[in-house]
Amino acid sequence: MPEQLITMRRIGTRDSTKRGGRSLLHVLCLALFLRSGGLEPAATAQTNAALRPPAVPLVACDPYFSIWSPADRLTDADTVHWTGKPHRLTSLMRIDGKAFRLMGKEPAGVPALPQTNLEVLPTRTIYTFEGEGVRAALTFMTPALPDDLMVYSRPVTYVTWEIVSTGFKKPEVQLYFDGSAELTVNVATQQVAWAGEKMTSLAVMKIGSTEQAVLAKRGDDLRIDWGHLYVAAPGFEQPEDATVVSKDLWREVFATEGISRPIEKLIPRVASAGDLITSFAFDCGKVGASPVSRWLLLAYDDEFSIQYFGRNLRPYWRSKGDDATDLLKKSAAEYESLKRRCEQFDAELMTDLRKAGGEKYARLCALAYRQCVAANKVVADTKGRPLMFPKENFSNGCIGTVDVIYPMAPQFLLFSPALTRAMLAPILDYAASSRWKFPFAPHDLGTYPLANGQVYGGGEKTEDDQMPVEETGNMLILLAALAQVEGNAHFCDACWPVLEKWAEYLKTKGFDPENQLCTDDFAGHLAHNVNLSAKAIVALASFARLCEMRGDTNNASSYRSLTEEFAHRWGADAQEDDRHFRLAFDKPGTWSQKYNAVWDRILGFGLAPDGTWTAEMDFYRSHQNQYGLPLDNRKDYTKLDWTLWTATLTQDRADFDALLDPLYRWLNETPTRVPLTDWYDTKTGKQVGFQARSVVGGVFLQMLYDRDVWKKWADRDAMSAR
Repeated sequence: MPEQLITMRRIGTRDSTKRGGRSLLHVLCLALFLRSGGLEPAATAQTNAALRPPAVPLVACDPYFSIWSPADRLTDADTVHWTGKPHRLTSLMRIDGKAFRLMGKEPAGVPALPQTNLEVLPTRTIYTFEGEGVRAALTFMTPALPDDLMVYSRPVTYVTWEIVSTGFKKPEVQLYFDGSAELTVNVATQQVAWAGEKMTSLAVMKIGSTEQAVLAKRGDDLRIDWGHLYVAAPGFEQPEDATVVSKDLWREVFATEGISRPIEKLIPRVASAGDLITSFAFDCGKVGASPVSRWLLLAYDDEFSIQYFGRNLRPYWRSKGDDATDLLKKSAAEYESLKRRCEQFDAELMTDLRKAGGEKYARLCALAYRQCVAANKVVADTKGRPLMFPKENFSNGCIGTVDVIYPMAPQFLLFSPALTRAMLAPILDYAASSRWKFPFAPHDLGTYPLANGQVYGGGEKTEDDQMPVEETGNMLILLAALAQVEGNAHFCDACWPVLEKWAEYLKTKGFDPENQLCTDDFAGHLAHNVNLSAKAIVALASFARLCEMRGDTNNASSYRSLTEEFAHRWGADAQEDDRHFRLAFDKPGTWSQKYNAVWDRILGFGLAPDGTWTAEMDFYRSHQNQYGLPLDNRKDYTKLDWTLWTATLTQDRADFDALLDPLYRWLNETPTRVPLTDWYDTKTGKQVGFQARSVVGGVFLQMLYDRDVWKKWADRDAMSAR
């Protein structure tokens, strides 16, 4: 059997520019986006570590441009926005005149071509189908390459089909793809307008709402309704028509007659989004042993992405003057090179992940990677520098939340010091402004996409329901981690007076926290929180390290001594008779995950004596439920990110696997089919709350223990300040 067929059986084929037959492009009205790439899977996948994602990332660019498949097979359910609202994408294939579905539930009368495999890699999702004498791979590629922020910040997803014959016969193959105009509006009843555009090398359809209310809405369960969706196919695909049609019409024509029949253009050119689709159809000709490939790209130009203290900021990819035309031309021209780069990135990263935590860990991180990317938006400030803003998806919709930045930070610390600076800078600027009057760090910057000042708790007015120890500790720890990977603390220079104020606050309030919230605010207020105390201690050690790196030996020594004193007291005051540690200093018989302590070892502080976490881990291993370790003794729910942090405490692989295995079982068995929730019940496996949040980037924390691997990835950051 030819080498290419062997590769495809495993889940994909190599790229081929060989074309079969004439291409016909029918572009119908609407918003549709996806990304795709090559068909190469992980070659060493272990069958006993097979992963059934709760939901599969297809388009994964930012909180508005984010589309998922909530099913085992791509034809079992319609695709959705991360919020669960319909964002329907459809793909059909005709094989010797017989139609089959590859994506979506419609048309219901068209059978699905059997899906034989699914591989989720960091930058690509690859589906494989086989039947009727062909094998097909459908790839969605989002080139979220962290060493190239111009590419990383592009709102572009590629969709690629690669088909090969599985026998001696050469079947005739045609392809079809459409997307609902729902992709460009918040609700399907909103009006959209469209236009076909011709570029030298591309055929393009542009679609968007008629209202174009730029940054007019803020909140959680919202979809974008400004800017424009662009669907583009390269000129060598020879598109012959561009048409907008009513929903379902062209699918039925394609299924019954193929692409030989002309489609009547739709008039008028304004209609409700829910009534329209945009589609592409390709004639692949006779397909033999050599793979036949077709691709298109979907891009969304929002023009303005974030409002930052009254100023509307553009997406980062526009920072050097590019517009939508430049975006499309560059994205199309770089398809082949980006395909190779994504394949190389995925292969190398999966190898490192397997070494760090095994196959299950690698697959979990691969699933988390694009979710974390898509819950953030990278924009340019007034000087063209990158700023990055996470959204608290299905939490409260806040923007720039510090206790979301903290758990997602490992993904960015590992791959991009530039993006780490970009997510911390807005918080530091806000804290240094005259508007923030408190001696501790803020919780958030507003409600997405408007970063105009804190809205959580007492906001800027009172200390009610604030998270003073939590957020202050988060910021100091992350600044020390950034300084470690960059080899200097220069980033802290401009905000040093703020950091001094924060350190003094933790010196007074951190060891034995008052009755207040922590990041697990859903559990309510708690005084004398042992895990929160651990955060404050590590944060003070972080400040001491920053002082040392800046040459301030007196403060470095003073804070280091204070930290050691606190650490000794912590161990004595928090310990139970069996040597595990309590939930609260004053609550005997309790326990909690001590995930905040991980930074002691990662940053090399040496505060915990050898063996400190052995008894604690033994306790954890004996208190797990079917789907994992509860967050603490009060409830059966847990947090995915914190559990993976806790699993690293002893740096014993058996302990890591013991906490990972039931969590991985949950991934495969949870009845809640949404983009990864980080808050679920360890007995039922059901989602408790949250989904599609960036905090899943925290699963990369295990990688930070290996300084050589950390340095290897971080050193590739082209915008490094080192």
